[in-house]
Amino acid sequence: MLLDLFAWLSQQREYLSVFGVVQYITFRGILGVLTALIISFIVGPVMIRKLSDYKVGQMVRHEGPKSHHIKAGTPTMGGALILVAVSISTLLWSDLGNRYVWAVISVTLMFGLIGGIDDYKKLRYGNSKGLSARNKFFWQSVVALAMAFILFYSAKLPAETELIVPFFKNIVIDLGWLYIPMVYFVIVGSSNAVNLTDGLDGLAIMPTVLVAGALGVFAYAGSHATFANYLAIPHIPLAAELVVYCGALVGAGLGFLWFNAYPAQVFMGDVGALALGAAIGLLAVLVRQELVLVIMGGVFVVETASVILQVASYKLTGRRIFRMAPLHHHFELRGWPEPRVIVRFWIITVILVLTGLATLKLR
Repeated sequence: MLLDLFAWLSQQREYLSVFGVVQYITFRGILGVLTALIISFIVGPVMIRKLSDYKVGQMVRHEGPKSHHIKAGTPTMGGALILVAVSISTLLWSDLGNRYVWAVISVTLMFGLIGGIDDYKKLRYGNSKGLSARNKFFWQSVVALAMAFILFYSAKLPAETELIVPFFKNIVIDLGWLYIPMVYFVIVGSSNAVNLTDGLDGLAIMPTVLVAGALGVFAYAGSHATFANYLAIPHIPLAAELVVYCGALVGAGLGFLWFNAYPAQVFMGDVGALALGAAIGLLAVLVRQELVLVIMGGVFVVETASVILQVASYKLTGRRIFRMAPLHHHFELRGWPEPRVIVRFWIITVILVLTGLATLKLR
């Protein structure tokens, strides 16, 4: 939106040529971070007050750790703050003629809507179950499959539908129509993985910020012909504008963390968790780094695996592997204070993200 305005201004007078700097994607990426951060700081306190006034309070699982019972009534659905900040910042600073921009914004908002309905039902009926798992999965599947078909049939370069194997320079798999189920699995899987991780103050948002920032690096490198050729990664020119979105997600995430850090003033809710998970899943698809996402989002993967293993073990043997799933609750019940669990999971994510970034060179 502002890109065209500043480009026009830079051509009107010599002293206005300074506005030409906005054409650089790195500069707009920084503006995306700062704009989303400022919006979060401005809107956050107002939103928290409104949520409190309307008694939009968190429902706590009775079987959960006793330390969580004190959190009952803390405002939830704060993820809407992230969606507002990300959307406005991206629309302001990105090239709105880029179909990747609209793809990622659409998926983010649609999954946010699904999560919002889930949160509303939890509050409306006074329980922690919300939208049934079947209905939630159905609508996630509809959105993810629709996007998978759109991306497949709108792809103009072979690289847009090829699977890149990290650490190996010459292994590129032409997925063909298998690209569609792969995209579906990445988006839905990532969305639910982040949602399962969102159980402690700040636990999910910081890894999301770190992964989004790293995917921004992949987007920039992949969109630059020289860098892509040097690093032996797919050259996808359209991915450049995703740097702005990734920046906006980083800024909005950090702004939300300001209010969500322990002890949280507001919780993300499914409106945020489902949307952010779908967003980073789609970002990984668009920059062709789905397998690297598994590495960088290792915390999300392990949290999801702990739930699957727990359910499978209990149904097959009647025994539980963990004291409670997802995994962060297991450590809480072992006596770890909540801040310790959170910070250690953050540290692990930093290590995993750096490992993922290392795949750019170790090929």
